[in-house]
Amino acid sequence: MEIQPVTAIIGAEIVGADLENLTDAQFATIEQAFTDHLVVFFRDQPPLSSRAHIAFGKRFGKPHIHPIAPGPEGHPEIMIIQADANSRYADGNNWHTDVSCDIEPPLGSCLQLRVLPPVGGDTLFANMYAAYETLSPMMQDFLADKTAMHESEHVYRGRYSERGVDDTGKVYPSAEHPVVRTHPRSGRQALYVNPSFTTKINGLTKAESKAVLQLLYVHQQRPEFQVRFQWSENAIAFWDNRCTQHFAIWDYWPDERMGHRVTVKGERPFHEDRDSVQSDLRVSRRHD
Repeated sequence: MEIQPVTAIIGAEIVGADLENLTDAQFATIEQAFTDHLVVFFRDQPPLSSRAHIAFGKRFGKPHIHPIAPGPEGHPEIMIIQADANSRYADGNNWHTDVSCDIEPPLGSCLQLRVLPPVGGDTLFANMYAAYETLSPMMQDFLADKTAMHESEHVYRGRYSERGVDDTGKVYPSAEHPVVRTHPRSGRQALYVNPSFTTKINGLTKAESKAVLQLLYVHQQRPEFQVRFQWSENAIAFWDNRCTQHFAIWDYWPDERMGHRVTVKGERPFHEDRDSVQSDLRVSRRHD
């Protein structure tokens, strides 16, 4: 296998990987690339069977079951990502990290697209280490002890009714997480708020919370923190939800885009003081 970085900040393509027949040494290489580059891409893959897709995800941890999205028959571990001319919504069409409303939100998500539109349908990924480390020290200090609410009813209520889901009486998850979380494997700090699920910063007034969150969202979305992935047939992207955000661009209507996603369960987010964490991110500080 060969690891080919896509940008200096985020993303790498892994060439020569057979995800259905990985040796332990090859898996260790992929796992390290996943930690180092935050999102990894695999092209020229065969369509993974449900069993093989789930098995690959299980090498990283237990499967995460989506709170509402239906999976294929007999495989609740798989989420179908699909939008076409009849869709009212397209999954991921806003900056977010997957299901951050859960008490133990996902470690990562592995998506293979099976149906591509003729043009469009790219996905943006952004580095939340870079977003944190390019904040001023004063802002880092301000955010260090803050927590935020992540809620999901406003995202999920009625969203999958067109796929036959009746969520009458459904109680959707919500959770309180640190605004800055420490990655359990790398030890680095990442901003952990997103415009899809985060509803307020605790301890601030409504106006203060809205202003701080808006500042952070604009900062997180800076182009230099991003990589843009142009999908090819049966390509796979596997991203780390603990230190990235992504945006699946719905610019292909009325054409169809469809794939299968396996998500890996993570741990409850925590925060360690930044002075105790080693960081090697090579990004010049910019305080615009």
